[in-house]
Amino acid sequence: MRRVSTVLIPALALSCVAVIAVSAGAQNPGGSPEGKKLKNPVVSSPESIKAGQALFQKNCRFCHGADAKGNGPMAPEGTHPSNLTDDKWDRGSTDGEIFLVIRDGAGPKFDMKGYKSKMAENDIWNVVNYVRSVQAK
Repeated sequence: MRRVSTVLIPALALSCVAVIAVSAGAQNPGGSPEGKKLKNPVVSSPESIKAGQALFQKNCRFCHGADAKGNGPMAPEGTHPSNLTDDKWDRGSTDGEIFLVIRDGAGPKFDMKGYKSKMAENDIWNVVNYVRSVQAK
C-alpha cells in the first residue's frame, strides 16, 4: 500500500479552504461584511449614471428588464430577478454589496452569474451608480 505524502495532505486542505473562501465571497441573502467595507471610487455623476445605464441595457436587461423591475424576458425559468427599483435589497444595500453581487454573482444557486470577466471594475461601479439612480427613494 502507498503512503500519502505529508506534503499532499496540507496542499489539498489549502485548496479546499480556497474554494470555500471564493464561494463565501459571493453574495448570499443578507449582504456581506466585505461589501459593507467597500467604498465606491466612482462619483455618481450624470456621466457615470449614463455609462452605467448603457452597460445595464447591454448586460442586465435580459433578466432584470429594461426598466430594472425584474421582469426581463430571458430570466432563467423558475427564477425571480430582483426588482432594482424598489427599496428592498435582500443582498445588502451598500454600494460595495451591490458591486459584489454584480462582480461575483448571486449565491447560493448562482442563477445570476458574476460579471467580473465581462466588465471592468470601473464599469461595474458605473452600473452601481445607475442602479442607485433608479432605486426607490
